Amino acid sequence: MANPADEFRIVSPAIDHEGKLPRQYTQEGQGAKKNISPPLEWYNVPEGTKTLALVVQDIDAPDRDGPIVPWTHWVVVNIPPAIKGLPEGFSGKGEEVGGEYAGIKEGNNDWKIPGWRGPKLPSHGHRFEFKLYALDDEVRLGNKVTRDKLLEAIEGHVLGEALLMAIF
Repeated sequence: MANPADEFRIVSPAIDHEGKLPRQYTQEGQGAKKNISPPLEWYNVPEGTKTLALVVQDIDAPDRDGPIVPWTHWVVVNIPPAIKGLPEGFSGKGEEVGGEYAGIKEGNNDWKIPGWRGPKLPSHGHRFEFKLYALDDEVRLGNKVTRDKLLEAIEGHVLGEALLMAIF
């Protein structure tokens, strides 16, 4: 039996013990404390990982025409495996942050814009899935990165997945 402490995992110091996503990470925050990408940390990246990719989705998003179709809030690719997380407010500032973060690329969310976009919901209680993929190869997706293109490109290259759930 593997020790849970050794598991590949993703956490956010901003998400409280009840698993709630605080308002400043949503479109319902106040003023500048609004739509900020949440801080994330990860541990025990699998051996042989060349790059990490992150997909954040509302897995309870209702389609206007019926079925529940996950709604993508954030896609991030080319995260170096040596870094241990993304700081709060990282989205849109990768170049400013620079250094080891410089090569990270943000893809388009389901609003068709790059970067993090927090939820604004008619009803609360939706589950947000932060899924981090450890990949054995760089992801080359051209200029327009989307969740679908990413998931297609990484097929057969996933060494591990880490999952964090939050509620909004």
